[in-house]
Amino acid sequence: NHPEVKEAAQRAIRQYGTGCAGSRFLNGTLRIHIECEEVLADFMGTESSLVYSTGFFANQGTIPHLSPREGFVFLDRMNHASIIDSARLALSKTIKYGHNDMEDLEKRLQRAGDRPKLIVMDGVFSMEGDIARLPAIVTLAEQYDADVLVDDAHAIGVLGPDHSGQGTAAHFGLTDRILGTVATFSKSLASIGGFFAGSEDLVHFLKHNSRPLIFSASPPPASMASVIKAVEIIKREPERIERLWELTNYLKTNLQTAGFHLGPCESPIIPVYVGDDLKVFKACIRLQEEGIFVNPVVSPAVPPGQQLIRLSLMSTLTEEQLDYTVEKLVMVGNELDFIGKTAAELMEEAKNGQNFGSSIER
Repeated sequence: NHPEVKEAAQRAIRQYGTGCAGSRFLNGTLRIHIECEEVLADFMGTESSLVYSTGFFANQGTIPHLSPREGFVFLDRMNHASIIDSARLALSKTIKYGHNDMEDLEKRLQRAGDRPKLIVMDGVFSMEGDIARLPAIVTLAEQYDADVLVDDAHAIGVLGPDHSGQGTAAHFGLTDRILGTVATFSKSLASIGGFFAGSEDLVHFLKHNSRPLIFSASPPPASMASVIKAVEIIKREPERIERLWELTNYLKTNLQTAGFHLGPCESPIIPVYVGDDLKVFKACIRLQEEGIFVNPVVSPAVPPGQQLIRLSLMSTLTEEQLDYTVEKLVMVGNELDFIGKTAAELMEEAKNGQNFGSSIER
């Protein structure tokens, strides 16, 4: 809703129209697509980038093609569904390791022996809100001759040195030690689409092999203009990200003081664990009745017993709004009896209730 972003999208429509009627590979690449890729590569600190029609396609267009044939793809168990589905298309065996469990990852890398390997994980996990242990992952990858690909859907515009918003790899100073980054436009970048950022050679390879790029319609010019302007604002106004983190720490502290179980969250994605499908839906309805918009998250998006209310913060919120949110969460938490419960207590209640079933693959 930033006026500069909306104006940029309108200008693009006036200049280019609303769509391209073809794929990037054929007649769907305009100057504004190339400009967007140049802007993203510069922002991410990589040689090149490649734009896709959706964030899901960005994973589907890279993971199967960058995965080693007759090798292994290692996935964090809590990865986003787009990563999991994309790995299924690869000519590699998929191995899952425990969430942010470096000991488990190392054991599985050891078992893979000398076969080629790729490790893929979210930079910021979409439901739990915690950050990938990327320094340890990169160290293990170099030790066991594996490549690393990061999905930064929830880290772009959030993580990065000096509030740069460049994402997880830049946050840890590891941009030059990973294969590349995949991300979506649908979060901080105020649009729809996705991209891969990495070496020029890899981007050239994907341009001629990535099926979602070759066989799906090009993203509309207005989406590209929105991204270009959003990146400009992120670079120009780092105080937005600084403010976002101030609000994140403020809300987390107040929720924990109130007795809510938040798990290992480390980002502006803050989960309030409820542990029961029905309670989650009831809580979200009650909160919306009080003027608070939150997301219900149930299985298979999270394992049974870890159902949660997902709070996502923006830098434009105020402390007064967050105080009101905590007040109403306390009210609803007391009504539905999930405030002041530990993770073990929520899990035990879920096991004893009708909403605890067999685990469905995320």
